[in-house]
Amino acid sequence: MSTFPPVDEQMRILMRGVDFGDEQTYKNMEKELRQRLQESYDTGRPLRVYCGYDPSSPDLHLGHTISMRKLRQFQDLGHDVTFLIGTFTGMVGDPSDKESARRQQTLADALSKAQSYAEQAFRVLDRARTRIRYNHEWLQKLSFGDVVGLASNFTVQQFLARENFAKRYEKGDAIWLHEFFYALMQGYDAVAQETDVQIGGTDQLFNLMAGRKLMEAHGMRPQVVLTFPILEGTDGVLRMSKSTGNSIGIDEPPGVIFTKVLNLPDHVMRNYAQLVTRWEQDTIDALFAQVAAGQMEMRELKHKLAWEIVSIFHGDEAANQAAEDARRMFEGQAPSDAPTFTLTAPMNILDVLLEGGVVKSKGEARRLVEQNGVRLNGEIVTAKELMLTPEAGEQVLQAGKRKFLRVLPAALP
Repeated sequence: MSTFPPVDEQMRILMRGVDFGDEQTYKNMEKELRQRLQESYDTGRPLRVYCGYDPSSPDLHLGHTISMRKLRQFQDLGHDVTFLIGTFTGMVGDPSDKESARRQQTLADALSKAQSYAEQAFRVLDRARTRIRYNHEWLQKLSFGDVVGLASNFTVQQFLARENFAKRYEKGDAIWLHEFFYALMQGYDAVAQETDVQIGGTDQLFNLMAGRKLMEAHGMRPQVVLTFPILEGTDGVLRMSKSTGNSIGIDEPPGVIFTKVLNLPDHVMRNYAQLVTRWEQDTIDALFAQVAAGQMEMRELKHKLAWEIVSIFHGDEAANQAAEDARRMFEGQAPSDAPTFTLTAPMNILDVLLEGGVVKSKGEARRLVEQNGVRLNGEIVTAKELMLTPEAGEQVLQAGKRKFLRVLPAALP
């Protein structure tokens, strides 16, 4: 008897959320995945599944977890999962979502940033069942002749047909030759690992298909590819990215994650609910139906979503505390983890903001006050000359939406 669940059950789980933007590709990959799963079920051999993550920054964000959650599903179904860190591809940078060349980094840079990736990955993946690998292990060993051999499987026209390259070509912007190498390197990752299934975002489809082509060129059975929608960032416009400042890091404090989710634009809520929660589709549909019918405010749904996301990465207790802190901040009170500043003598409010670490400069503090961005005990501060005194007792300063400072009087002698 097979150790794997029935194929139909696996397909129901694994195909959820898959999107290629093309119906025929969907049908082809669905058919191939079913065949692989049936063979796995019959033989008892788990499928080899992986997804690659370039260490462009030291932190993973919610956008990364979409593919990671799919890897976890494969794990839970009994398959062999590799979390691949692109220490070599990260030297070039994936041009798939860019309309200009990325800044190159060294292997040392990539390795340094990669150190935190593996540990953060275990917030989603099963530590005991995850293989961590680095693609410089095989890519830096390729000779120039090997690279020529890989390149001979593709035409320049194929690369220029890609939307991002086509736009740059039309505008006369530079397209650097090394950017073409990225797809070759990612494609070779599949060859080196003899992959059955590779996972990625919809913007990665060209690179994933390059892996299929290179596997065929090496006499291998081409991998199945599964792609998923891109998560929009906190601005609700651009894809989530640390470099554009619109990301939610999975290692950020619970209160920060909770607050960022509460401030998301309404129109991205379904995108987040479907891509980064543990909710079943029926639950998601029911929640949004309640909002549409006026039975639930969108803010309440955001609270539920924020609690769910914090719970995934930090646990229920942290989610409960973050929810309580969000309530306190809404009422103008400081959250439980707000920093404190001890006031020993009367001090100008700008100096308190600076010395309390809420702002980086006195000029920033001055601008915040001028823009009505500072509150004292819930009331907007309009005077830059305002003095805080120890005699006033404990006071709460708020700068912007998320930064709080508890101002405490010095203990009496």
